[in-house]
Amino acid sequence: MFKLLKYLKAYKMETVLAPLFKMLEAFFELLVPLVMAAIIDVGIANGDTGYIVRMCLLMAALGLIGLVCSITAQFFAARAATGFTAKLRHELFAHIQSLSYTELDGLGTSRLITSMTSDVNQVQNGVNLVLRLFLRSPVVVFGAMIMAFTVDAPSAVTFVVTIPALSVVVFGIMLVSIPLYKKVQAALDRVLLSTRENLTGARVIRAFNRETDEIAGFSEKNESLTGLQKFVGRISGLMNPVTYVIINLATVALIRRGALRVNSGAISQGELVALVNYMSQILVELVKLANLIISVTKAIACGNRVQEIFEVSSSMADGSAASEGTSEYAVEFRGVSLRYKNAGADSISNISFKVKPGMTVGVIGGTGSGKTSLVNLIPRFYDASAGQVLVDGVDVRDYTVAALRDKIGVVPQKAALFKGTVRSNLLWGKPAASEDELWAALEMAQAADVIAAKENGLDSPVEQGGGNFSGGQRQRLTIARALIKRPKILIFDDSSSALDYATDARLRRAIREGCGGATVFIVSQRASAIQYADLIIVLDDGAAVGMGAHADLLENCEAYREIWQSQFRKEA
Repeated sequence: MFKLLKYLKAYKMETVLAPLFKMLEAFFELLVPLVMAAIIDVGIANGDTGYIVRMCLLMAALGLIGLVCSITAQFFAARAATGFTAKLRHELFAHIQSLSYTELDGLGTSRLITSMTSDVNQVQNGVNLVLRLFLRSPVVVFGAMIMAFTVDAPSAVTFVVTIPALSVVVFGIMLVSIPLYKKVQAALDRVLLSTRENLTGARVIRAFNRETDEIAGFSEKNESLTGLQKFVGRISGLMNPVTYVIINLATVALIRRGALRVNSGAISQGELVALVNYMSQILVELVKLANLIISVTKAIACGNRVQEIFEVSSSMADGSAASEGTSEYAVEFRGVSLRYKNAGADSISNISFKVKPGMTVGVIGGTGSGKTSLVNLIPRFYDASAGQVLVDGVDVRDYTVAALRDKIGVVPQKAALFKGTVRSNLLWGKPAASEDELWAALEMAQAADVIAAKENGLDSPVEQGGGNFSGGQRQRLTIARALIKRPKILIFDDSSSALDYATDARLRRAIREGCGGATVFIVSQRASAIQYADLIIVLDDGAAVGMGAHADLLENCEAYREIWQSQFRKEA
């Protein structure tokens, strides 16, 4: 948590001025009981109305000055806390973007979302309260004790006993609460995960009539979170009643002792009232301090969770190469294997092949055979566990990530569009693309007629996730986004699964004619989609069981022949 405070460096002035003005407010507040004592002992005792009025005006002036100091402190504290949080959230997002798929898979989406939102907000509240109260409350507490000694030392002994007792209660509860709040945030992760899965998979849940089961599962996670919150809330809830009991007992003891000293003439009535006022100030400040401790406890627990993400470093070190080598091959695999983190076996194992520029490579195989894992190694979404993946004769690990991915256009398995317009989504592929380039890419992706039919054309709105487009339309738009980049290597990861055979055929013909110089990888479960590829790689359980052209594989590869015959039902 404390490592995060480096993001406050830009707000040094605010972090100094906010506590300073709060301390000034506390100083003026400590003078009020002395003014009250003077009113009682001098003004009321002597019947001096003018003195009483002057002292009342002084008390009002002290209150007004304290209010101005308080508002000023609130301004600086809020400015520092919000600026700190903005920088923290920016750095956290940038750090998450720098992590490889391996780290993102391990942390989980729900954990990252919770840290970016709830955890960071709790840290912001903690910083704000610390700047406002962390110095003010101790100043008032110990200042009241010192002022009490200046009024009457024997009676002030009560303060010496009370304050350590309260400190034990406050810090004891804090030490117990910190690990519990961390568990609460972990439980919140699980609730968020369940919520996210249910919202993104709402159609699947309804299709299988699983609403009741999902509601029960969510209720179980929610009740677990509620139980944890209640438990830690009960512990934190002890703070106020215990501090009230201690303070009230101390007040009773102070009044009893003070009354005896007033009766003996050792102190005046006004001085006793001042002592009671100082005890009341301690009560109010310790209640504030108790609430501050609870908020700070949450902030520390959440800050530790945020810091844990910062301490996760990418397993994918950036290379230094910015240009291609001199190889005659666009892509080359040399004995490549991939094992995902914490997996028991390789997802792909010992795969080798060479692809020349302009070739089309088809990758086919059963579900879970490693097709996506294979093509994910080319743009270096994952690093190979063994062997080498080369692009233009250079190991992908030697490239800078930006230089490598600038050569590659990827159409992922799941069509992902972002809220905005058709134009803003296409410009992801090429920010400076012209109107003609955008329409050319749409034409090649067989999506031009869809967009032309819309009232606003390229400026037609795209809802979150492309929800206002059909599955096939989303796939064609994501294909157009990749094509507009005109990359050297194009990867289609089962990206035409929602298209009918005729549209799929027109799409492949348009890509072949419009991207003749590009090296194309087509991952598909349809044999028809890859039958005209220059090289077809057949995968089975992570191993390459066949490589070659369509006719050769039909004759020599049993796995490919089974796939082909299961889809076309033709005799050899």
